Amino acid sequence: MADPVTVVIDPLEAHLLRAETLRVGLVVPVSGVLGLLGPCAINCAMLAASEVNAAGGVLGRQVELVLIDGGRGPAQVAREVIALVREGAVQALVGTHASDVRVAIERSLGAAVPFVYTPPYEGRARDPGVYFLGEPASRQVGPGLDWLIDHRGAKRWFLLGNDYVWPRLVHASARRHIRARSATVVGERFVPSGTAAMAPLIEELAAVRPDAVLLNLIGSDLVAFNRAFTASGLACARLCGALEEHGLLAIGGDSTGELYAAMGYFGSIATDANVSLAERYTRRFGPAAPLLNGHGHGCYEGVLMLAALAGRAGTLAVPAIEAVADGTTITSGRGRLTLTDRHVRQRVYVGRADGLDFEMVTSA
Repeated sequence: MADPVTVVIDPLEAHLLRAETLRVGLVVPVSGVLGLLGPCAINCAMLAASEVNAAGGVLGRQVELVLIDGGRGPAQVAREVIALVREGAVQALVGTHASDVRVAIERSLGAAVPFVYTPPYEGRARDPGVYFLGEPASRQVGPGLDWLIDHRGAKRWFLLGNDYVWPRLVHASARRHIRARSATVVGERFVPSGTAAMAPLIEELAAVRPDAVLLNLIGSDLVAFNRAFTASGLACARLCGALEEHGLLAIGGDSTGELYAAMGYFGSIATDANVSLAERYTRRFGPAAPLLNGHGHGCYEGVLMLAALAGRAGTLAVPAIEAVADGTTITSGRGRLTLTDRHVRQRVYVGRADGLDFEMVTSA
């Protein structure tokens, strides 16, 4: 059966074509350090859009997705997004990408269209028209820090992340949490995205010998570090704020029992809603499709939330959506999500890598 969802992959085409559809800009990375997230995110957005369309669409219009590569520099992505919005080529946005890209889009967008942002984020002030489905820094890593302190005696922590807004604010939150648990931070480092030389970082860890490392590297940087760490023979726990199933696959899996990830969603969550989602995903894209993961699943939620907001407001105008956004609810693989003050509060899971999959060890 032909896919009923149109994905426009050329932004120029989005400018030129005019149809009685609702064009949603799907901002996901298909290049750069986060490029490995793109395939599942696109699939999940397509699945959600097809389900929305089967139920009548949004405001009586069928949804089309306009793919925007969110893996490029923030200014470049923002320029493309704003050009599409100003020309009326897209009427709303859903995105999973780095926070510095989101900040650039927000500043340029000025609440011109609704924007649903789906991955973990830093938790700063939320602007009108931007709706957050991911976990804020203050909530994301706490359960993992507590579990490793309580169950692995992790009292000495090293913090390592890419050098942009999300890792910096996750680290700030983590430092407060670690101090409150009478543990200590023995080192901290921020590195540029695309860092290839991991040996100096491994040497620094070997010198301070932490009990655990909080890793807020992203994409290919996170993969490269974990490969180098495993090859080094160092032994300490690693807690990641952006590791999902595809990243674990790219690492080559892990059998040490000391690689952990803190996310709001894992493909292995054993709920009826998630089992049903996995069945629909596999039926649509086949058994060899990219693995369901937190970042991809976020795009599924993002399209559903956008449809729910528009349906509740009866329009895509941001002021009308703002007036009714609180209480807007969707159901996804991780259960019911309800917006309050433009964000959701949802359970955070801590998964331990077990080969090529994650075993849930705790949630909060």
